[in-house]
Amino acid sequence: MISTNIDQEIKQAMLAKDQVKLRGLRAIKAAILLAKTEKGQTEEINEDAEIKILQKLVKQRKESADIYKSQGREDLYQVEQEEIDVITQYLPKQLDRSEVEAIIDAIIAESGAASVKEMGKVMGLANKQLAGKAEGKLIGEIVKSKLS
Repeated sequence: MISTNIDQEIKQAMLAKDQVKLRGLRAIKAAILLAKTEKGQTEEINEDAEIKILQKLVKQRKESADIYKSQGREDLYQVEQEEIDVITQYLPKQLDRSEVEAIIDAIIAESGAASVKEMGKVMGLANKQLAGKAEGKLIGEIVKSKLS
């Protein structure tokens, strides 16, 4: 589980006076704690849920970084980029485009999907199989191109 390692990593970052890593780790810890204490949360957060939380953190930071870059705020862009680098260390290795395409080809062949009308079915299977290993945007883009 990611959350069990985070506390130790925070202590090490504090001792090393690594402010960049410390900021990223604290963001991860805060997001996981928030998810654990959300209203209606009854079960313990598993590793899959933690990965989804981390993916959401990375996505938010990428969006913010893009905005800062377009507005010429290199200082704020750099902060977001540093946090992205720290958070992605705790995510599974991301597959490259060709690997994702191969998996989606197999899913399409297995499901028998032949048109864009069946995109939802393929997307559901692909998202389940590629969870944490590829961005949803990339998966959707590839599925759409393969089915059209």
